[in-house]
Amino acid sequence: MGAWAIAVHGGAGVDPNLPKERQEEAKRLLTRCLNIGISALLSNLPAIDVVELVVRELETDPLFNSGRGSALTENGTVEMEASIMDGPKRRCGAVSGLTTVKNPVSLARLVMDKSPHSYLAFSGAEEFARKQGVELVDNEYFITEDNVGMLKLAKEANSILFDYRIPAIGTCGAGAAMDSPLQMNGLPISVYAPETVGCVVVDKEGRCAAATSTGGLMNKMTGRIGDSPLIGSGTYACDLCGVSCTGEGEAIIRSTLAREVAAVMEYKGLNLHEAVDYVIKNRLDEGKAGLIAVSKNGEVACGFNTTGMFRGCATEDGFMEVGVW
Repeated sequence: MGAWAIAVHGGAGVDPNLPKERQEEAKRLLTRCLNIGISALLSNLPAIDVVELVVRELETDPLFNSGRGSALTENGTVEMEASIMDGPKRRCGAVSGLTTVKNPVSLARLVMDKSPHSYLAFSGAEEFARKQGVELVDNEYFITEDNVGMLKLAKEANSILFDYRIPAIGTCGAGAAMDSPLQMNGLPISVYAPETVGCVVVDKEGRCAAATSTGGLMNKMTGRIGDSPLIGSGTYACDLCGVSCTGEGEAIIRSTLAREVAAVMEYKGLNLHEAVDYVIKNRLDEGKAGLIAVSKNGEVACGFNTTGMFRGCATEDGFMEVGVW
């Protein structure tokens, strides 16, 4: 019997001028989700059930960019994606292009448990959801007034808008994309602060699991797929650890960031904290991202090279922390 640990995140790349009330609102949500996960672990739920339970809660609350409150595509619609992975046998499920599934992470779990595949997308994923009887809603359910306004700003800036919640003077104007020093695949972007959500857990049996869910980028091209549903990039779990990433999706994809944590633990013999530090410093090139991770030994760690990351973690020995910066 080992020790359990849990971590959650709500995105890396926080605006330094983020209003205090927004910070506190995020901390309250992360704390609530941690407590849900802790209660589940104390009830001896396996890690895979706990990560699904926690990410469902994050998808249901419109504060972060997943489920209700997801970022809008260039067409003003929502296309969500999610993945989940169970460490002991490296079983996984992923979905992309969802427009009516209320909780994408649970459909990803069904892909893992009830289909012969690991990844379903767009109309195929929606059809599978209908056959599985999951809760479906109109696309309008996911769209919030704030996001409609932010999409308008992004279009005026002719840019993918990362920090789509916090309009800043000089950031979202017509010249913002031209003036921004940040780039994605060589193209300018505006302020960087995606708010993907994720959870990683190790239970008392030493089983690790991870789940990640997102609406993607504000004003993204229709059909764009990020790192969150890609096993090994945005999400990974094995017998050593569980990892969920957030940030510049294209950089996370190029570096297969989540798998890299497990790889350097396995091949370089690093512990969890050393592995997280190593991949953040050495595997992102010029990309900006963050991650949360747990190990089979009950360790928990987070790392990021952005100004901040919405995050929280707790361990069986009573440690609990929620932070932004």
